Amino acid sequence: MLVRFDMSEYVEAHSVSRLIGAPPSYVGHENGGQLTEKVRKHPYSVILLDEVEKAHPSVFNVFHQVLDDGMLTDGLGRTVDFKNTIIIMTSNLGAGHLSTGMANKKETKGLLMKQVEKYFKPEFLNRLSEIVIFEPLLQEKLKEIVKIQIKKVVAGVACKGISLSATDVALDVILAESYNPMYGARPIRRWVQKNVITKLSELLVYEEAGEGSAIHIDAMGDKGLKYEVVKKATVDPQEDKDVNHRRWLKRQRGLLSSGMKPNRLSKKRAQEKS
Repeated sequence: MLVRFDMSEYVEAHSVSRLIGAPPSYVGHENGGQLTEKVRKHPYSVILLDEVEKAHPSVFNVFHQVLDDGMLTDGLGRTVDFKNTIIIMTSNLGAGHLSTGMANKKETKGLLMKQVEKYFKPEFLNRLSEIVIFEPLLQEKLKEIVKIQIKKVVAGVACKGISLSATDVALDVILAESYNPMYGARPIRRWVQKNVITKLSELLVYEEAGEGSAIHIDAMGDKGLKYEVVKKATVDPQEDKDVNHRRWLKRQRGLLSSGMKPNRLSKKRAQEKS
């Protein structure tokens, strides 16, 4: 089980009580803590502390005992066992060094570690099993992210009865126009929302596309996209009636050739249609 905590919600010193539970005589004391209750009920869990550098320094003190002994006492005085959990902390410290590239990985790692050591206390860092530095995303991985974003758009328009497809060249254009080394992959989602989804919305509003339509996205040069819309073919009611009548006559001729007599209802329908 994955238990995720957004540490930007724990920027105040008293927010520690949300993790381990409020002390006696305080409101919410009987409910326990968000962290301790999760682990007590699901001892085999992966705990993700996202953007840990945004939390108040007092929050880090809570994890000293967890990272050292694997135990933590909640607000109700119960000892919670963390020995079967995996704690993962993510941080954006030093992300500026990664955006400039990693030509010299050793030098880049040294700059990152200096910033980490400057921000966190030594007793906290000394309890961590390992510090892993993530390298910038490669073009292949970024293109996979573009595909994921387009798949979400495809699923969204499918609810309207519209089929959507995009060429591989169109995905390359989206990646080239949206990616920013400084901000990572998040601009891709914003670009798709601003350009692709907005354009599809306009096609729906102006009734250029509707239920049963097929929209194909392709590249238009190096920096643009073009949208080809194939609408559902409409059938004239009178033409559809004539087709059904011809099918009925053909079926009746087949009955006569086989020696079978058409029923009276069939004769009556033939007279009405003639």
